[in-house]
Amino acid sequence: MKHVLVIGLIALALAGRVAPHPDNFTPVLAVALFGGAMLSGGVAYLVPLAAMFASDLLLGNSFTGMTVVVYGCFLVAAALGQWLGRDRTWAKTGFAAVGGSLTFYVVTNFAVWITPGDVHQHAALYPRTLDGLIECYWMALPFLRNSLAGDLFWTAALFGVFDLAQSAMKGHRPGSATPA
Repeated sequence: MKHVLVIGLIALALAGRVAPHPDNFTPVLAVALFGGAMLSGGVAYLVPLAAMFASDLLLGNSFTGMTVVVYGCFLVAAALGQWLGRDRTWAKTGFAAVGGSLTFYVVTNFAVWITPGDVHQHAALYPRTLDGLIECYWMALPFLRNSLAGDLFWTAALFGVFDLAQSAMKGHRPGSATPA
């Protein structure tokens, strides 16, 4: 069963990145959170990395230092999922989703600002000054909005379906009487 969950989560995250979608409105962070909460050990961290790597290959994305930063943010999301664990609440789950979104925003945009510019990274657009850093974060606000919306939507969908399935299974345990 664990293998089915791993493959399903990787497939969902991969499909969410490859299919047309608004910028940053993907299930990857939610998959990392859910995988972290439901899977033990290193497998929880493998799920978002495998999904990102496979989808980057399919999308023809190059692997740069920024790739390491982005992948690292999804590892943080898996760690947040492990913090949630099986004793999670909806408040903690929402906090983890928002925290993951904000971590991604702060870390990746700082990396864009600090990284020497080239044709692909556009970091040269932002001078390495306080004003340049502020402008970098300001220009990324639409992506943050989409990330928050997508992360909250997909997190609610994944954990909501899981909770519904758990409730349904509790009501239909083998040997239990079925309601008339």
